[in-house]
Amino acid sequence: MTPGRRLLSDDPVDVGTAPDPVAAVLAAHADGRRIALRTSGSTGQSRSVVRTSASWTRSFPTVAALTGLGEGSRLHVPGPLSGTMNLFAAVLGRWVGAVPAGSIAEASHAHLTPTALRRVLDAGEPVTGVHLTVAGDRLTRRLHDRAVAAGATVSHYYGAAELSFVAWGPHEDELRPFPGVEVSVRDGEVWVRSPFLCEGYDGPPGALRRDPAGFATVGDRGTLTDRVLRVAGRGSEAITTGGATVLVADVEAALRAAVDGELVVVGVPHAELGQVVAAVVTDAADLDRGRREARALVATHRPRRWVHVPLLPLTAAGKVDRAALAASLAEPPVAAS
Repeated sequence: MTPGRRLLSDDPVDVGTAPDPVAAVLAAHADGRRIALRTSGSTGQSRSVVRTSASWTRSFPTVAALTGLGEGSRLHVPGPLSGTMNLFAAVLGRWVGAVPAGSIAEASHAHLTPTALRRVLDAGEPVTGVHLTVAGDRLTRRLHDRAVAAGATVSHYYGAAELSFVAWGPHEDELRPFPGVEVSVRDGEVWVRSPFLCEGYDGPPGALRRDPAGFATVGDRGTLTDRVLRVAGRGSEAITTGGATVLVADVEAALRAAVDGELVVVGVPHAELGQVVAAVVTDAADLDRGRREARALVATHRPRRWVHVPLLPLTAAGKVDRAALAASLAEPPVAAS
């Protein structure tokens, strides 16, 4: 298996620097040029992903059909176009002739992260009759059901800037391979082969790896059973505690079902162990629920710190900013226990 290859920088169009990134993508497609998409994930590490414009446009008819998006639809994309999922949604909207909507109240369709959706529902904003496409993180069944109870239709997808669409469904428990995508799980890693993959990186390499058969992975962990893909998270996000490596995805997957609000696991400094596992929740009642559930975990994976915050810090793209969250817990260091 070889890493995503490094590309020359003189050919791709850096759409993020254009005054109108949506128009830049469509112009690059008309000219047959590749596009470079600058990404910054929850860890804050930025890189430039290079893909053909066709690797996006090939999926447009399917996404439009799955969501009912078409000419005259009123599309609300509140996130910044620097986020690839937001830019994709905006390009798709212009491609099909949708009209931009300034708010959920004006929209027939909207693209949101799960955190943004939760805040919309908490604020009591009207979503009746709106088709919500939710991505950027796992959409729980509980949050999905809450949005449906408020009158929305909800679609959810899992993907990555490098892979584009991987799986689609109503929420995280019913994701199935996106049409045209082959999914394989090997040793707990999700591998994908499809016409929607990127070509590589322009500049420093990232998480993308390929195999000779044309499959690619970014290291996300998951399981595939009866064509249902359950994604745990990025396998490269790890905490080293007392010489043991604890994958954040494993701890979050074990605890999420027990909590009602959002839950994020990060590593915080420890004077003797290097780091310890910390769990952050947005619902104060989840502190007790989470602790009870954590008793079943092995000692290295059991959170040593439980913290309640009303709101999680977000990146510019609307995803949970894990780096900022970990930094906020880093001082003072955890004393030996």
